[in-house]
Order: sequence, then C-alpha cells, then structure tokens
Amino acid sequence: MRRQLNTLYITTEGAWLRKDGANVVMNVEGKERARLPIHMLESLVCFGRVLVSPPLMGFCAEQGVTITHLSPNGKFLARIEGPVSGNVLLRRTQYRTSDDEVGCAAIVRGVLIGKVHNQRAVISRGLRDYGSKLAPAEREGLERACTRLSRIARDLLREPLTNGLRGLEGEAGQVYFSVFDSLVRNDGEAFRFTGRNRRPPRDRINALLSFLYTLLTHDCRSALESVGLDPAVGFLHRDRPGRPSLALDLAEEFRPLLGDRLALSLVNRRQLREKDFTVAESGGVVLTDDARKTVLTAYQERKREELNHAFIGEKAPIGMLPILQAQLLARYLRGDLDAYPPFLWK
Repeated sequence: MRRQLNTLYITTEGAWLRKDGANVVMNVEGKERARLPIHMLESLVCFGRVLVSPPLMGFCAEQGVTITHLSPNGKFLARIEGPVSGNVLLRRTQYRTSDDEVGCAAIVRGVLIGKVHNQRAVISRGLRDYGSKLAPAEREGLERACTRLSRIARDLLREPLTNGLRGLEGEAGQVYFSVFDSLVRNDGEAFRFTGRNRRPPRDRINALLSFLYTLLTHDCRSALESVGLDPAVGFLHRDRPGRPSLALDLAEEFRPLLGDRLALSLVNRRQLREKDFTVAESGGVVLTDDARKTVLTAYQERKREELNHAFIGEKAPIGMLPILQAQLLARYLRGDLDAYPPFLWK
C-alpha cells in the first residue's frame, strides 16, 4: 500500500516559500518559520497571497509535488505540476467510457450508491448520538429520511440511464439536506441551516461545507493523477473547461465522511463559533484566518484516522481512501473488475 504523504497548507498572507537543499522553507517577514523535507510532502496548498520561488516550483515539479493556489476563501485559482503521468491506454479507455451511455451509467451508479449510503450513515450516526435529545418531530424526520435514502439506493440499482441516476441523486440531496439542520446541535441562530447554497455561501454551515469540499476535491484530483486517470473527464459531472469533473465524481462518495460529518463535529463540539466567520456586505459568509487553521488541523487529523475498507478487507487511513478508490476505478476501466466498488462507510 502506498505510504500516505502530507499536504502542507500555507495560510499566512505574505509568506515566502523557497528551496534550501531538499527542503521547503517558509519565511514570513524575513524570518524562517518552517522547514520540511520535500520527500514527506505530496502537495502544497497556498491560500491567498503566498509567494513561491521559481527554484522551488521546478524542484516540486521534478519530485511530483503539486502546488495549488486558492483564494483566501478556498476558491481554486491555479495549479502547478510536473509532467503528466499515466498510461495513455487507460486514459483512452476513460474517454471512451465517458462517451458510452451504458459504461458511463455503470460507474455513476456505483459512485451514487456510495454517496447515498454514506449520507444515510451520517443521519444514522446523528440518531445514535443525539436521538434521546431530539424532539419527537425531529427524530421522526431523520428516521423518515433514512427510509427514503434506503429506497433511493435501491432505485439506483434499477435505473439504466445516467440522466435518471442524476435525478435520483438530486432527490437524495433534497432529502438529506432537508433534515441536516436537525444534526446541528449548537444553540442559537448562528448555525441554522435552511438548505445548500454556494457562490457565495450565505450562512456559516454552507461556508464550512464549501471549504471542506474544496480540500476534498484537491485530494481526489491528486489521487486520480497518481493512478494515471485524467481528473478533467468525469462520468457524473459533465465536462466543462477548467472543471476537474472526475475529481468531483470521486469526491461525492467522501463528502458525507470528510465534509458533512467533520463540519458537524466542529460545530457541535464548539470548535467553531459565531465569531469564526465573517459576513460580507453582499451577504457572503467566509471563515476567518484562525478558523481556517482550525479546520485544516481537524481535516488533517481526520485523514489520519483509520477505517475498514469493506472491499479490500483491510483498515486504511481515511486520507488513503481516495487513492484506493482511484485505483479501483482504474482497475475497473482496465477490465480487472466486473464493477466499480464504491466506498461504503459503516
């Protein structure tokens, strides 16, 4: 099994990253603040105004370490990487499959079964953890949502067309997010959730979810590139210039685990509070600098936790799961597996 490497997140405005031997060095206001060997890193993610020296860019490209630039709020800006790796035959199979209705639907079905199953797991854990503290109406709403998500998962098995599968995904998302507010156990109106919104997020929960989804998509893109797949050509998400459609596909299975569940933990445990968010005049909500660091730390810690992967029958760090799923997808496209096995969280 491939060794899990680290992602270095740089959130300090005005930081200067440079190369010193085989190390990445971060200077802030002329003083060295951090030093890490390059062989320990998989990628660098820079938030806001972070400068990277040309020698470090070249060294990272040679070593297979990607550099991603995001806005302070987590919006993707640019990505620097070395030569594209991968088997051209595998990518040609990926392209042909994405254009074939039957082959595309088979992969989309697996991805969405994993997503809906994991959404149901989030609700089930909420019922287990807080069921006795919920009002009867809230508890009944969560139980009905679990039942409906189970029904949608069965319908996914019978739906032959990709557009029909997308329709079932939309229904599942409506059911899931209609009861998400009942899982937020933080008193007051600051963290009320009335539905998913973005570009920009208009409440604190949506701002947190969008930030976590950005981190997850970055990890999924790196996982796909590591096995030779093209992250731009997806099956569930349609092709669009500049959009990593396959990375978004892969992220769907992990949004409940690494996005939704982690967001709930941060809010319910009071690790994030109302003051950790800024509301702009336009109504958009963003995390403060300190809050982003809190989220990044929690995200990295969650990735180190281990879960059992049902298909391979082994425990693996959560941070390795996107890589394992990318490998399974590549094996399916090569014809080594009869179907794409989704990650099912228990």
